[in-house]
Amino acid sequence: MIYEWDPRKAHANKRKHGVSFEEAASVFHDGAALTYDDPDHSDDEPREITIGISTEGRVLVLSHCEREGRIRIISRQAGDSNR
Repeated sequence: MIYEWDPRKAHANKRKHGVSFEEAASVFHDGAALTYDDPDHSDDEPREITIGISTEGRVLVLSHCEREGRIRIISRQAGDSNR
């Protein structure tokens, strides 16, 4: 699967939360990750939320959608949400 994101948003997220979108994308390789529909944020396109563990061992919550066969990461949050 191919992953993509807005580079400006990724830079801001890395600075604010200390986790890159590259690390966030690794959550999709967690065999125990859970994915849910996100109807509250699906006005323009169907969005989903995935909760899983990154390759760095962090629990991450990702908002994403599929566009033209690619997964677009919209945002990510640390599972502890204290960051």
